Amino acid sequence: MRRPLRTPPRLTLGPGPSPVAAETLRALATPPLGHLDPAFLAVMDETQARLRETFRTTSPATLAVSGTGGAGMEAVLVNLVEAGDRVVVGQAGEFGRRLADQARRLGATVDVVEATPGAQVPLDALRRAAESSPTAAVAVVHAETSTGVLQDLDGLGEVCRRAGALLLVDCVTSLGGVAFAFDASGIDAAFSCSQKCLGAPPGLAPVAFSERALERFRRRRTPPPSRYFDLGLLLDYWGGARTYHHTLSSTLVYALHEGLGLLLDEGLDAAAARHRRVQRFLIDGLADLGLEPFVDAASRLPMVTAVRVPDGVDDAATRAALLSRFGVEIGGGLGALKGRVWRIGHMGHGAREEAMLAVLGALRVVLGR
Repeated sequence: MRRPLRTPPRLTLGPGPSPVAAETLRALATPPLGHLDPAFLAVMDETQARLRETFRTTSPATLAVSGTGGAGMEAVLVNLVEAGDRVVVGQAGEFGRRLADQARRLGATVDVVEATPGAQVPLDALRRAAESSPTAAVAVVHAETSTGVLQDLDGLGEVCRRAGALLLVDCVTSLGGVAFAFDASGIDAAFSCSQKCLGAPPGLAPVAFSERALERFRRRRTPPPSRYFDLGLLLDYWGGARTYHHTLSSTLVYALHEGLGLLLDEGLDAAAARHRRVQRFLIDGLADLGLEPFVDAASRLPMVTAVRVPDGVDDAATRAALLSRFGVEIGGGLGALKGRVWRIGHMGHGAREEAMLAVLGALRVVLGR
């Protein structure tokens, strides 16, 4: 007999995935349904309604794309950006760089407005870039997980409207963990993921499109270069004619449905307050260990805390010891911050004081402090 699957116990406190609540894990064990079964279509409808509430939008073009947050990014860009378009990208870290890279792959002319690592992209610089010449879209990362920065979006939607540009937002880490208002902020398209503050496993990417974005989509000069992410085909499946598009995983939708239910039962404002409270608890504990946050308080992301690696401490060896000795996973730095920061996640079900006590205790032992 073949050995059954076994995995070691882990407390996943990196930049994602985050821990999953028992109720959501039980939902994963619900028997699968066919992707066109009327009972499953009803679950899809309920999940859409929960997504609209979470995005704080009334847009009917709100759904979950099969794939991770990167699939959500591609779904937004392949539908709204065409060759020859000018796209302004706010780049404060690795995920801003990926936005710019994907736009270039679609043949867009990309102008990057860059911030120093650990800082927000200046809104004035984004405004000047958007107004300097005709712009199809401005794309920004709301929660730059690679650096631990929360990007200010205040007034950016109005800037984009005056410039005739769409506002595209990566809210992969922020949705469900910090105030995010799609309609009120004038956002035209946003994408997230299931495995962070929404409390589900990886595999689905929630997306939302405004009416302005839908009008842009309808006026495309060419069909979207990806059939899999074609918004028209996806909307037909998610609420139009229910035309077969692909075999959507019913079990992943069950889990997202449950994770969203837990989040909305708690309340979006209450969940945001919990994430900030848990981060304060963590930062106080880090100070006791002589460890410093990388980002100042005004720009700090409430769901992922970037911590400076102390001089003389081996980044990778420390993280490996946390994992092997205590089953605690934290993330390392990306790009220019590789080896310079640790990234401790406190998202969704992982945003709990007891989880922070576990990582703080493990760090104390490994660092000998």
